[in-house]
Amino acid sequence: MTRLRTILAAAGVAAAAAFAGASPAPAQEVTLRIHQFLPPQAPVPKNFIAPWAEKVTQESNGRIAFELYPSMQLGGKPPALYDQARDGVVDIIWTLTGYTPGRFPATEAFELPFMPASAEATSQAAWTFYEKHLTEEFKDIHLIAVHTHGPGLLHVKGNGVEKLEDMQGLKLRGPTRQANALLSALGATPVGMPVPAMPEALSKGVIDGTVVPWEVTTPLKVAELVDSHTYFAGTRGLYTSFFVFAMNKAKYEALPDDLKAVLDANSGLEASKWVGRVMDEGDAPGIEAAKKAGNKMILLDEAEVERWKAAAEPVVAAWIEEMNGKGYDGAALVDDARALIADYAGNK
Repeated sequence: MTRLRTILAAAGVAAAAAFAGASPAPAQEVTLRIHQFLPPQAPVPKNFIAPWAEKVTQESNGRIAFELYPSMQLGGKPPALYDQARDGVVDIIWTLTGYTPGRFPATEAFELPFMPASAEATSQAAWTFYEKHLTEEFKDIHLIAVHTHGPGLLHVKGNGVEKLEDMQGLKLRGPTRQANALLSALGATPVGMPVPAMPEALSKGVIDGTVVPWEVTTPLKVAELVDSHTYFAGTRGLYTSFFVFAMNKAKYEALPDDLKAVLDANSGLEASKWVGRVMDEGDAPGIEAAKKAGNKMILLDEAEVERWKAAAEPVVAAWIEEMNGKGYDGAALVDDARALIADYAGNK
């Protein structure tokens, strides 16, 4: 099993200090295992999780080290990740809340149709929303960051989706409960599955297409498995998913105060913004791969997008009603999510 250790950078720092005649860095005090579901070359593992871990190691003077376990190397399926962190099976996880439908209901405000702006803006809004509305839902773990991916879109075999009517009868993989509700409202048949299962389902014809952001299409080679990509005019994407980067609560609380302070300095709004930006930057290689494959790139104009928004409105109304029944103010959650995204995105 491959173990990617970030202590190498810290070792270099310690060596330099010793060479200069200074005292060596304090001995390592804790090693934390990070478990997640994508290959190490995917944008978030490569450009956020690994450098984040290196940064924490350096700033702790080598006293916090990490072992990175991609692609579920420590066992289980992606929906088990949250409980692995909660129960202390692993120390830190990165996952989607949508993998456990209905468990984190208020996070779904961000997963409603045509909610997201850029991932960087929407992720900052998500952290602020967490601090206002979600602390109870996540009380059994220690959150480091929350974020979303960039505006989601359609990746489909065959002639592709050029108008709302083209959705009829398509079997499309959806990542979350709300994404699946949206696909149904638009006339497609949703097929739920974690993203690592998607390439095989596409290649075997189990599904006709998928909704994912551009950034994940590169490591999973989606452009080689579909023929078209449909995206949307305007400042908001079709959908997004809510992610958490979280730590076992007892493990965090057992750390000495100075090491907690290092983790705290690398958590919260800025960490959420960082991983959101990585998501946005990860879109470019996916777009390039699709163009290189000769796939059809379909941009729906604003008039057509308005038709999709109208078809999707019952999904929002149903969610608000459901949330009201659970004791939330569903409309207030939707309004606040939209307002926060608009504030960070700088547009309405």
